[in-house]
Amino acid sequence: MIINGEYFTQKCRTAAVTSLIKLSSNYIISIFILILLYYLLGAYIINNIEDDLKFRAIKPPEGGSYAVSATAALIDREVDTHFWTPNDPFFYPSALLDNMLNYQQGILYALSRFTIEMADQIGRTRGSSEVDSDLDKAAGLLKYPGNVWIFDLSTSFLPTPSSETQYRAASKALKSYNSRLANSKAIFEERSDNLISTLDRIAADLGSASATTDKYLTNSHPLLIDTKVDDIFYGIKGKLYGYYILLHELEKDFNKVIHDKQLLPAWEQMMKSFNQAALLQPLVVMNNRPNGIYLPNHLAVQGFYLLRARTQLREITNILMK
Repeated sequence: MIINGEYFTQKCRTAAVTSLIKLSSNYIISIFILILLYYLLGAYIINNIEDDLKFRAIKPPEGGSYAVSATAALIDREVDTHFWTPNDPFFYPSALLDNMLNYQQGILYALSRFTIEMADQIGRTRGSSEVDSDLDKAAGLLKYPGNVWIFDLSTSFLPTPSSETQYRAASKALKSYNSRLANSKAIFEERSDNLISTLDRIAADLGSASATTDKYLTNSHPLLIDTKVDDIFYGIKGKLYGYYILLHELEKDFNKVIHDKQLLPAWEQMMKSFNQAALLQPLVVMNNRPNGIYLPNHLAVQGFYLLRARTQLREITNILMK
């Protein structure tokens, strides 16, 4: 009986350990599934690569700039209406969204380039006048890296201004400029040389994007699965979309110059090229050989429309200089 009792006790212990192991395994599996759902569902909900070409800012105050209003509105949309993803740490589900983060940074880069042009040229009388304080502030803030969270351990262990904080401040400065412009307390020089300078800056940036595309296509080995090509594709897509919105509004700001130079047909052709380039959004960005038979190379296709838009930009500046 003692032996049987020991046997029974041992058997109970074994059963208890087995049950505990099974229970622990179930808990581990459940936690794993919850984490997986947190990331996948969270990323699905947050993901928003908005390329609505009909996006328009609220009409600026009478006498204000449409392009400046659109710049502030795009900042507000990407930072607040959507979810600014480029600086999200690993424990945010949006950390999985590499396409969205590159797209958002592409848009902000385009807005930054335009704001610099506003501060350097359009928002002042020639080169000898004082730089507008609001435009200067906005241009500086939009240069702030997009991947800075509330902590940047590479520089300090203390909290630091996040990218969102800086961009919101830039938007506020642009709105302040527009309000002052409407009250004739700021400058917006609607001259043809300023439009030329702005278009040249955009064309130069598109030339840089084209060089990035060419370098990658030249040095990469085409694969069906390529984790880098989509980053480049969506970064350029963001730039093209940002410039499309800005150019659409600049047409209103420089309406007199465009009509006096009879630029409207050429302008519409250019906008159509930007339209086609900005709307490219394949389900999977592929890096097949540019001369491949069966599968596309989306970066090469995007590059075609990009160069077409850039060429038409140059055509418009040539007309403006005559």
